Amino acid sequence: MDVALDAILEIFSWVGLGAGLLVALIAVVLWAIDGSWLPAKGVVEHEEDGVVVRWFDHDGGVGAAAAGHTDAERLAGHPTADIWYRVGGRDRFRLTKHSPAVRATAWLAAGLAGLGVVAFVASWILLFAR
Repeated sequence: MDVALDAILEIFSWVGLGAGLLVALIAVVLWAIDGSWLPAKGVVEHEEDGVVVRWFDHDGGVGAAAAGHTDAERLAGHPTADIWYRVGGRDRFRLTKHSPAVRATAWLAAGLAGLGVVAFVASWILLFAR
């Protein structure tokens, strides 16, 4: 039984730490691809064909973008909203600072690395307990 437990902990250690590192690198690449986003106060206009958000960017230009279905539901009934717009573009916004893909990938990396660390510590505890 001890040999099987040692093997399982060793596998979880290597897979958790290795996969955690790989997924963390993917999260960093996704974060770099995502680019820079700055905060702004957006004015929400509820039109016949959908919801449009307009804002002033850091250079004084005016940005405008149609809200997607999910964002339109979150903006329903709000005259203004705190948004994040893409630097260098005046036709993209989102309601969160970081991309959901980057956030999910970072959490997955942290979970895998945590699994690897817990398995590694457990294997050392078992090694010295024997």
